[in-house]
Amino acid sequence: MSVELVSLLKQFSGQYAPVVPQQASGRFHLLDLSDSNEDLRDVDVTSPQSLGSMIHRQVVDDRCQLAVGGYGEDRSVYRSDLFESDGEARSVHLGVDLWVPQGTPVSAPLDGVVHSMQNNNGNLDYGPTIILEHELEDMTFYTLYGHLAAYTLFQLEEGHPVPMAVPFTVVGDDTENGGWPPHLHFQIISDMGDFWGDFPGVARPSEAASWLRRCPDPNLILSMDVLKPE
Repeated sequence: MSVELVSLLKQFSGQYAPVVPQQASGRFHLLDLSDSNEDLRDVDVTSPQSLGSMIHRQVVDDRCQLAVGGYGEDRSVYRSDLFESDGEARSVHLGVDLWVPQGTPVSAPLDGVVHSMQNNNGNLDYGPTIILEHELEDMTFYTLYGHLAAYTLFQLEEGHPVPMAVPFTVVGDDTENGGWPPHLHFQIISDMGDFWGDFPGVARPSEAASWLRRCPDPNLILSMDVLKPE
């Protein structure tokens, strides 16, 4: 199904609404949190303040409004019991991170309804999470929004319609979003399976190919030039 979904999303390229207002600026800093980034060796990636300061500094130095990145990236920042089992960490990122300030409004890129929501409040987890269900040309798929403000979960109900381009939640802070610097995790999911209010945002490297097929590149919707392959 994911191949068909990718083709469908490409057909509607350029017709999606921005997920965060900063997308309108057109100036984005491509953030590298992969194991190969030597700049991370001097950063305490387990500290929201330390990691957040590094990201802010790079955005300012690059004269940008927004740091983005992460799809398919193998990251060393996932070092907790949440991500490790059987000797292999889930470290390959399945979504795109939009590093924006807390309180940033988040909008649906196309019409949808609330599929499910939940506060996944473990260390380095999503924190408050909302998953929208969309139907496009008779095909159903989902978008996931993680690291939100907890109070917004009480403003929605499952099955609640969420119109395109209308803010339905905001980005949370590090005290409620799993302990991360404020940002939005945005992910496309072709098949939710039995998941409800949650869905893996990272995969084991040995299983990454199948998970990445199930979670196509979010830039199919975001349409950011900085995220397009060179």
